[in-house]
Amino acid sequence: MEFKGIDSMKIYGLLVIALLLGACNNNHDYTPKPRGYYRIVFPKKEYQQFTGPYPFTFMYPKYAVIEQDKNPQTKDKKLINMKYLLNMQFPQFKGTLHLSYESITSPKVFNELTEDARTFAFKHTVKATSIDQGLIRIPGNKVYGIYYTIDGNAASSAQFFLTDSTRNYIRGALYFNTEPKLDSIQPVLDFVKKDMNVMIKSFKWK
Repeated sequence: MEFKGIDSMKIYGLLVIALLLGACNNNHDYTPKPRGYYRIVFPKKEYQQFTGPYPFTFMYPKYAVIEQDKNPQTKDKKLINMKYLLNMQFPQFKGTLHLSYESITSPKVFNELTEDARTFAFKHTVKATSIDQGLIRIPGNKVYGIYYTIDGNAASSAQFFLTDSTRNYIRGALYFNTEPKLDSIQPVLDFVKKDMNVMIKSFKWK
């Protein structure tokens, strides 16, 4: 084929430029999309009084179920010998607030129980990005303790213990029966933490 007035090398160069321009106009976005999660429908917050043959009472949500743990399977071996073991189940969230009660019989026992609570909380240091401690003081109900906020992809995201410093002690630890990924459970965690706050503020010794 013969091209008059135009050098063949120039034609080749123009074709290459045209192809490159066409490729540039055909933009594609290859940016990775963030992982999506199912939309969570939260129930209305309504509370009821927890009663029973226990030396304490408190308010808890109506969408939770409290049952006695008769066959404890826990890595915290000392808890198996505790006087009362209760599970506050959140079925729709696959979460459980484990509650363990013990009588204080001496200053030595009191020190051991409070130190155990600290040990159990800080054993999540490997996966946690931070662990914050907050004092609990409700003098009117003789309720004192420490609340542990565990941030990051730890198995337990919140723990606490309550005591009257003389006779009674109870510890709580929140776990979810799912792979610990903070991004996915954060909305549920925030929701359940409000229930834990109501429980602590309404907690009374009998």
